[in-house]
Amino acid sequence: MRFAPIAIAIAAAACTSSPDAIRKAMDSLGATYAPPEHLPVMLNHELPFHYPDALFSQKIQANVVLGIYIDTTGMVWPESTKVLQSSGYAQLDTAAVRGAPQLKFKPAMTKGKPVPMMIKLPVYFRYPGAPPLPGDSVLEPKAAPAKTP
Repeated sequence: MRFAPIAIAIAAAACTSSPDAIRKAMDSLGATYAPPEHLPVMLNHELPFHYPDALFSQKIQANVVLGIYIDTTGMVWPESTKVLQSSGYAQLDTAAVRGAPQLKFKPAMTKGKPVPMMIKLPVYFRYPGAPPLPGDSVLEPKAAPAKTP
């Protein structure tokens, strides 16, 4: 029964729906964090981030970095989503935050069991055909092999 206080403290923190509260409860009890054996895998075929029309028409490009909490079912907790690094455009930051709850994941796994996890998620807003931003990876098409007569 010596584990009961730990379970109660963590369960009480979980009732607040705040990943920060859960983390603080675990830290206060001396629990150590171990990274999961398998990281979460995004299941969405299409990304739910909608480029704001006004910025798209201006060909504005930028990146937003979100912090999101993925629970054991692979769902993103909307109240956990935070802008960790702003794009410098409030409309892009808002579009990223609004799209995050629609993401679906295969949850992180440890010892064959799903575990909750907080991750950093970069969201890239790019205008088709515009030059890449500094730091973007650019994939060049492969050259066709030369034909021999």
